[in-house]
Amino acid sequence: MIAELRGRMPISRSKLEAFCRKWGITRLELFGSVLREDFDPAKSDVDVLVTFAPGIRHGLDFFSSIPDELADIFGRNVDLLTRKAVEQSPNEFRKKAILARTETVYES
Repeated sequence: MIAELRGRMPISRSKLEAFCRKWGITRLELFGSVLREDFDPAKSDVDVLVTFAPGIRHGLDFFSSIPDELADIFGRNVDLLTRKAVEQSPNEFRKKAILARTETVYES
């Protein structure tokens, strides 16, 4: 777990860990512009992949609540995907583009 992502974005370790425990997330990864040179701290959102513990299921409340909670932690808007959804995507180009470069910021 990194406390700050290459000096670009502060991450509260305690808030992130509490968030992941609350929702049964075993791994939280970043992907997209936050990992590239074109990341703009003033404008860019954060792309997030989550992996849930086995047997954990969430309804629509989860997907409506989680981006706001993560936005509070990261200090910017968040786009959320589950790793499972990406891995099962029929869009091979998108799947490869996302999974080719991720950075794990939480893992239990």
